[in-house]
Amino acid sequence: MIAENKDSQNEFRRGQYRHFKGNLYEVIGIVRHSETQEQMVLYRALYGEGGLWVRPYHMFFDFIEREGRRFKRFEYIDE
Repeated sequence: MIAENKDSQNEFRRGQYRHFKGNLYEVIGIVRHSETQEQMVLYRALYGEGGLWVRPYHMFFDFIEREGRRFKRFEYIDE
């Protein structure tokens, strides 16, 4: 079951995202950690063997600072 994210619904969109290091991923949905109920983003790599990954919601949509520049960890590309 995919959990709903009512707090940041405007931020979450299913579809393709580019990681700040360049790889592409498909976001499948928002899920919850079974013990803590923390919201996590479930996503699949669009390269290699296409492994599934989860990352805490706040980290997925967080900003990264590198070499004095600030940008999104994952940038939405398309559905």
